[in-house]
Amino acid sequence: MYIGMHNMEMGINTETIAPREVSFLHHILRSSTNTLILRIFGISFAKMITTTAVLTFGSAVRGRLPALGWNSWNAYRCDINEAKVLSAAKQIQTLGLQDAGYEYINIDDCWSIKDARDPTTQRIQPDLTKFPRGINGLVDELHGMGFKVGIYSDAGTKTCGGYPGSLYFEDIDAATFAEWGIDYLKYDNCNVPSSWPSDEYHNCHPDYNHPSGPNNTCIGDPKAAPPGYDWTTSNTFKRFKRMGDALAKQNRPILYSLCEWGQAAVETWGSQIAQSWRVTDDIFPYWAKVVHIITYSQHLLNSVDFFSHNDADMLDLGNGNLTLAESRTHFAIWNAMKSPILIGTDLAVLKPQFVDILRNKVLLQFSQDKDIGTPATPFKWDYTAPAEYWQGGFGNGERLVLMVNYADTTARKSVNWGEVKGTEKGRGYVVTDGWTGKSSCVKNTLSGDIEAHDTGVYVVGRRCH
Repeated sequence: MYIGMHNMEMGINTETIAPREVSFLHHILRSSTNTLILRIFGISFAKMITTTAVLTFGSAVRGRLPALGWNSWNAYRCDINEAKVLSAAKQIQTLGLQDAGYEYINIDDCWSIKDARDPTTQRIQPDLTKFPRGINGLVDELHGMGFKVGIYSDAGTKTCGGYPGSLYFEDIDAATFAEWGIDYLKYDNCNVPSSWPSDEYHNCHPDYNHPSGPNNTCIGDPKAAPPGYDWTTSNTFKRFKRMGDALAKQNRPILYSLCEWGQAAVETWGSQIAQSWRVTDDIFPYWAKVVHIITYSQHLLNSVDFFSHNDADMLDLGNGNLTLAESRTHFAIWNAMKSPILIGTDLAVLKPQFVDILRNKVLLQFSQDKDIGTPATPFKWDYTAPAEYWQGGFGNGERLVLMVNYADTTARKSVNWGEVKGTEKGRGYVVTDGWTGKSSCVKNTLSGDIEAHDTGVYVVGRRCH
């Protein structure tokens, strides 16, 4: 095995690293002994993982940073076709979203012929009434526009919409997707046959009919896993690993995104086979659901780093009855957690103030920071409620601070210096409002009147007097 390493500062593309290298680096770097060695030599985990390594085996993988893009499902469900996908891509360009970093155009469920695979090749067949040039023809055009392209399949015999799934056809489908030029695979969890029994145990999901206890544990769960249980022995892991192995055989890097709804404690093993994974059930465009996903996801942030992202599900910003304030919170927390950011609305009718949220430079800069892969985390928090205060670091040394108001009326929120990492009591610091861009010298305490369901976004910088 040959590994050649080059720093980001040398201008080398760090988007792709071979999958076995990712596993290797995570193993050695998350060892406290090896981390100490690296620190002695002045090498941080972030600097180590931001190198490009060239190995003589395997293909490369995408997904070092959270994916930014658009997905068809929340906007169109099964009513998709080439014209709608191309229209979304053009809107992303027109609205300045491509320039802001949104690069994936992802085709969700219902793109194929529903009844059967090709009887000779066993390949999934595109529905040519929806995609007259096939998927590869559309992919070629989107690549020409500067986008990467995602496709959808399922770790069962059929997709959630009843179209052919990839279980038992992983090698054929992975090779087909690579041949078409696909860059991203969303892999769902519907229609699992009885030959794959349910997992013996399940991790706690308070959102699945179990009462929540302290630290999001489930009370009286009869199928709770014993301490130290190895979730890679679960059938869920084994089913999703089959496609991960098939993708690793291809000569094209394809980001692998698991949509297993948080089953089998995926946050403990997801990075072994994929680059992102869902940690809850599906999102819907109403406030209670957004809060629900935040409440659950806030406990799982230790698994987030480069090439390793908890997926809080696609954005519903612009859909349903989510208000502007609720949409700001939705977008702010998703970015703070370094979840993939996939727009899920009809951009042709999205109001300008919602487009402004999607282009927010501060939150996107935090999500896409090339030096720090870890997310913002809660503080001033008792573990039993949705966190009101979050903080995380930028690679330039500044700090992101969020103050969330879950109440139905305006509320005063405040943070004292000393509670934010890198600050000291009694000092003053330059604070920039992440929504307005206005900066001021703030002494002792950062305070704000936050509207109902809204989130204050702040960047804490250098000292001031």
